[in-house]
Amino acid sequence: MTSTKIVKLDSLNLKIDYLKEAADILGNGGLVIMPTETVYGIASNMADARAIERLYQIKQRPKDKPFSVHIDTKEKIEYFAHDIPVSAYKLMDKFWPGPLTLILKSRNKDTIGIRIPDDNIALRIIALSGVSVVCPSANISGKPAPTNFQDAIKDLEGLVDFAIDAGSTRSGIESTVVDLTVEPMRILREGAIKKEDIETVIKKKAILFICTGNSCRSVMAKALLEKALKEKNRDDVEVLSAGIMMLEGLSATEEVKELLAREGIDVAGHRSRRVTRDMIKKSDVILVMEKLHEKRILELIPEAKNRLFLLKEFAKINNNNLDIADPIGRPYEFYAQTLGIIREAIERINNLI
Repeated sequence: MTSTKIVKLDSLNLKIDYLKEAADILGNGGLVIMPTETVYGIASNMADARAIERLYQIKQRPKDKPFSVHIDTKEKIEYFAHDIPVSAYKLMDKFWPGPLTLILKSRNKDTIGIRIPDDNIALRIIALSGVSVVCPSANISGKPAPTNFQDAIKDLEGLVDFAIDAGSTRSGIESTVVDLTVEPMRILREGAIKKEDIETVIKKKAILFICTGNSCRSVMAKALLEKALKEKNRDDVEVLSAGIMMLEGLSATEEVKELLAREGIDVAGHRSRRVTRDMIKKSDVILVMEKLHEKRILELIPEAKNRLFLLKEFAKINNNNLDIADPIGRPYEFYAQTLGIIREAIERINNLI
């Protein structure tokens, strides 16, 4: 039996030396009891076979029940999973960090559970360790998952190398586990996040409009679609807009403000945003103004191909040019013509979604 070092930590006043010590123990194949926002867990290096074998023995857990990976940033999900569905990115955007474990297809053609805990201590240790961390609940299998340190250490003192006493966990309810490898998705365990909240997020469509600077064409498209959806009393669609240029924080052009004001739409509060990988990944439909934008998006996220369209494809215009030209620097009349093309496309899109 090993000797367990026990330390006290406050998530609002972290002691970096203790965090580094815990991280080093994980890197060297040791086991660490640490808090998350849900329950206390036993952290281990997933890539260390001896550490994982020891973890199974301590928990008395069947070998056919794999451990979920805990990561500290969303980007790391792609180290472990592939063929990640849009629904996963929607749930990550809404609930991570937080009490949600996603079951996805792993890179070895199996499945894997992944989550980001919403706890400063856990996140810092994971980041500092530099290893792939699994963290099942700190209890013998079949017993209740511990929500305070006393219950976590009760059966495990002397069986783990390091233990962090951070008092009671914040929520005290285990994470909700959602299997996204099947269609429709399955909720394997309803925990801190309710089934209806999961379903609401997944069912809500995300439509992303992209232009160059996010100050004219994509602003018009977003505003017109939002107005059309509001008139139908629909709240099951999220409408986004962004640009491929670096500049952010610009307002809509004066011409766009004036034209949309005539439609009863106020975009005075709009500020331009640069498109991100996260925006693309969580969008069900991506609508761009030019083939240049289409090329740029596919360079960023090649797997977005089947969700990516030129907006003008939806307008009833009989010519071979599917670009909606940038009106920046053009006369007011050109802006008005551009709005007319976009309106026609939006009317068709509104009837399709």
